[in-house]
Amino acid sequence: MLKLLIDHPEADPEELDQLRDALGRFLDREVVPHLNEWSAAGYVPRDVWRKAGEAGFIMASAPAQYGGGGVNFAYDAVIIDELSRRGAQSFLITIQNTIFAPYLVELGSEEQKHRWIPKIAAGEIIAAIAMTEPDSGSDLRGMKTTARKDGDSYVINGQKIFTTLGHQADLIMVACKTSDDPRAGISLFYVETDTPGFARGRKLDKIGLNMEATAEIFFDNVRVPAENLIGGAEGLGMQQLTTNLAQERLVVAIQSAGQMARAVEETAAYVKQRKAFGKTVFDFQNTQFVLADCKTDATLAGVFVSDCIRRHLSHQLDGVTAAMAKMWVSEAQGRVVDRCLQLFGGYGYINEYPIAQMYRDTRAARIYGGTNEIMRLIIGRSL
Repeated sequence: MLKLLIDHPEADPEELDQLRDALGRFLDREVVPHLNEWSAAGYVPRDVWRKAGEAGFIMASAPAQYGGGGVNFAYDAVIIDELSRRGAQSFLITIQNTIFAPYLVELGSEEQKHRWIPKIAAGEIIAAIAMTEPDSGSDLRGMKTTARKDGDSYVINGQKIFTTLGHQADLIMVACKTSDDPRAGISLFYVETDTPGFARGRKLDKIGLNMEATAEIFFDNVRVPAENLIGGAEGLGMQQLTTNLAQERLVVAIQSAGQMARAVEETAAYVKQRKAFGKTVFDFQNTQFVLADCKTDATLAGVFVSDCIRRHLSHQLDGVTAAMAKMWVSEAQGRVVDRCLQLFGGYGYINEYPIAQMYRDTRAARIYGGTNEIMRLIIGRSL
């Protein structure tokens, strides 16, 4: 197996291996047998979230004093990698651990941390982030969702789309306009989804990653307490949203590297038993050359990602390097999975084969976390 290697003083190899083994057993028992069923349903059942919480896989790196696991990002990275290698990356523990958690841990009030972290960690509530809108896409300054101060509350009106876990979430961090200032007009709020005026639209019918309960959500005079404003002041939203971008893009790279490793392993196993013209498909030189290229790409991706994790643990991962990792690894993932599917022949196009699901899931990595075109802009401006 092409293993993700994390070389850092704060990452105990034995503990990381134990975590990987425990998570692998959990996924094989509770998740992997149901992937097709849940993909068709469009969500992971609540009881599985609770079981993952009981096992300690959710909010692993949130501080223990608030109910988290109290470990560091190395442990999150192993969780992300193992989910990808088991084909279970759509079971979005990752969103809770590495996307939502940093905002709550670093920007939330003491009351908010004590109130929500234990429940998320236990799998009792599911958290999500709502930024994108139908007409603005990646242009957050073009959003139309508003939050207007009214006494000791804010009243939110508007619409979001592509909200991952939006159809299940109990708590959503929502980006809103609180003024017309193009540079300082965005603020972030925590919204509990049982608040009057909050509504979920349809679960979006996507090409892949169908277990993620991605949805449209709507706000019709949703009144939230003023203390739900994140950071205690208006206009900090754009600054707050950039604080975790390097980690968010590294997460995409880790997922992509794990999927590449899985694709190579699944394909090598398949071609060694598939017969054609009196010998295995693996016996053909072309097959070996294709897999040699794919394994090399997967290995290079793993080395690059491992180095980025090491840098991140040392607080040295810059935005440009994270953008390069997200862009290059996700594109390499697309190439590798495509070439692996070709080696399956007609069976690669049949949904019951894991390579077909990988092919569908892979495409999104070049879009979310910032499109790869935006990554190229970031990289180009650094030259």
